[in-house]
Amino acid sequence: MAAMSGPEQAVSPPIPAVPLIRIGGEADAAELAAFAARSFAEAFGPDNRPEDLSAHLAKTFGLAQQSAELRDPNTITLLAYEKGTLLAFAQLRRKPAPACITLERPIELHRFYVDRPAHGTGAAQSLMRAVHDAARQFDGRHLWLGVWEHNARAIAFYRKVGFRDFGSHDFFVGADRQTDRVLAMPIADPRA
Repeated sequence: MAAMSGPEQAVSPPIPAVPLIRIGGEADAAELAAFAARSFAEAFGPDNRPEDLSAHLAKTFGLAQQSAELRDPNTITLLAYEKGTLLAFAQLRRKPAPACITLERPIELHRFYVDRPAHGTGAAQSLMRAVHDAARQFDGRHLWLGVWEHNARAIAFYRKVGFRDFGSHDFFVGADRQTDRVLAMPIADPRA
């Protein structure tokens, strides 16, 4: 059989790469702190006062904070790599849900960040599947999260993967009180 060539050759769309996803440990704290701070600043810096953004980054994404989170038995941090480069991460926590979440055994999807160059590659979907697997390790039945009400791209992604709106809660960036939509969904059945 002859190979096709020229303009009539069928071109397949590129197959999205599946990143290597693993659970982070304390040795990952420096890399995670830098990635998380940069990702948050890129996503929300233009919409926040510099002093509020700086205060939030210092309080939330320093080496000490990331080390503590990585050691915490009630937190699972998932790191996604492509060719040795960190391109996304997610953190799940066992903690009380806001009053608007009355679902059985909720687990918080505390953070979910994908580096801009990895948007549209399928990395977010791969990481979300790993989030569901990790939530089952916590014996969870539902995932919940808070997402800034003005973050249309993230809200659209979460709705696409099955999250529904259950209410709102406050979120502070520095001294600035903002509103997060609180979304939740059942944890995916691994047999599906």
